[in-house]
Amino acid sequence: MILVRKFGGLILTLLAVAFLTFLLTSLLPGNPALAMLGPSGVSAKAIAAVDAELGLNHSIIVRFWIWLGHVLHGNLGYSYANNMSVRTELAQYLPVTLELIVLAMVISLVLAIPGGVFTAYRAGRPVDQVSSGLTFVLIGIPSFVMALLLIYVFAVKFHLFPASGWVPLTQNPAENLRYAFLPAFTLALSQVAIFMRLLRGDMITTLNEDYVSLARSKGISTPRLLFRHAFRPSSFSLVTVVGLQVGFLLGGTVIVENLFAAPGIGMLLVQAIEARDLVTVQGITLFIAVAFVLVNFAVDLLYSVLDPRIRRGSASLATA
Repeated sequence: MILVRKFGGLILTLLAVAFLTFLLTSLLPGNPALAMLGPSGVSAKAIAAVDAELGLNHSIIVRFWIWLGHVLHGNLGYSYANNMSVRTELAQYLPVTLELIVLAMVISLVLAIPGGVFTAYRAGRPVDQVSSGLTFVLIGIPSFVMALLLIYVFAVKFHLFPASGWVPLTQNPAENLRYAFLPAFTLALSQVAIFMRLLRGDMITTLNEDYVSLARSKGISTPRLLFRHAFRPSSFSLVTVVGLQVGFLLGGTVIVENLFAAPGIGMLLVQAIEARDLVTVQGITLFIAVAFVLVNFAVDLLYSVLDPRIRRGSASLATA
């Protein structure tokens, strides 16, 4: 019953997301017909013909239902700027964005988990205070400022990584990682700060639990105590936030991809906005929004599986 309600809520949320996406992108300034036909020397009759072809002569509600019907059949529209379907565009540009997100998450978790556990173990000591100050700084620095700083240090000053560009993974894996590192590291740094602070707080609470004190009194080694007895019950919030951040990164890569000239959906979105390619903007925006909702839904289900307290609470509500 709980699962049915969750799926029902998911469907309603997706419908709301689709409508808001269509509404907001439809309210963008500019006429798609003019973008297709050119800015000058176009007759009103030609514009009216293109409006009729695109369905722009209908009311916004009618246009939404027509558009939604196409979307449900996998048709996100046709890009008049690039002369290809939006689905084909996404298939070409999405792998770069996904690679950057995966690399960013791997880097952030590799740095944040040991850092969060160690600072929780040393809570209140100088290393914890320095770490807390550093995480505040990382959270406060905008991604474009961090990107420019990393480009100056690693690309301009020391020539360790290229400042911009992209090499496909299938073409040269080693060069691909060199080009992907800086944009992925830029995305990862703010995530490291968020994950470390969250895990540190949960770990401090867990380390004060009675069963941890009992395990410590039995002479269990510190690494085993931290990672086997304290880390798992402290990781539930981290799992949730990781899922949320994956959704945020889908939209957050827009600035980073354009700064590093990485051909992902962020760069495609900016190009579509500049070309007033409304169909592509709608398709990308819808994809990002739906992906965010689905990731959150998957995290919600996973959280229920990982934490037995939530399952018991859900079962109690269902039988009440």
